Amino acid sequence: MNVKGDKPKCKITASRKLSLKILLLTRATDDLQRERQQREEDKKRYLGEKMPPLQLSSKSMDELQKICKQLHERIDLVDEERYDCEAKVNKNNKDIHELKLKVQDLGGKFKKPALRKVRVSADEMMRALLGSKHKSCMDLRSNLKSVKKEDVKQDKVHTSEVSDWRKNVEAMSGMEGRKKMFDTGGAAQ
Repeated sequence: MNVKGDKPKCKITASRKLSLKILLLTRATDDLQRERQQREEDKKRYLGEKMPPLQLSSKSMDELQKICKQLHERIDLVDEERYDCEAKVNKNNKDIHELKLKVQDLGGKFKKPALRKVRVSADEMMRALLGSKHKSCMDLRSNLKSVKKEDVKQDKVHTSEVSDWRKNVEAMSGMEGRKKMFDTGGAAQ
């Protein structure tokens, strides 16, 4: 490791990396071809064991009917086995899904689902929020509180009385002003 703590430099050149990748890919394709051939051979061998070739020539009608009945019985058995296998696979998949959910619950990490963009107009939004009141509530001014003009005039009078802040500061300056403040505060309580 370097003194600075950096990662050690890669000693493989780019051409060497490329040649290694090519070798790995060719080996992987060869393995896949071998697996395919192996599966085909296994399939042929299995079918040969389960279903020997039929010799239908020189057989009477009764013998052909017996062969058909035997084939139907074998088909039923195979269908039962297939159904059992599918049921086992479905059960295992369900168990796997439940275990994944348990692991997520224990880990506390949940995948957030991708959200869709939804375009909603203002009217649709109001209808969704207010329901049937949508049309009656559109007049927003009717819902406002009315204010009397006399109250506004009284507010102006109050502000004109307190408008000269210098008088208030001079009255409260010194110990006498503070004493008045405490006296009025104590009397109010």
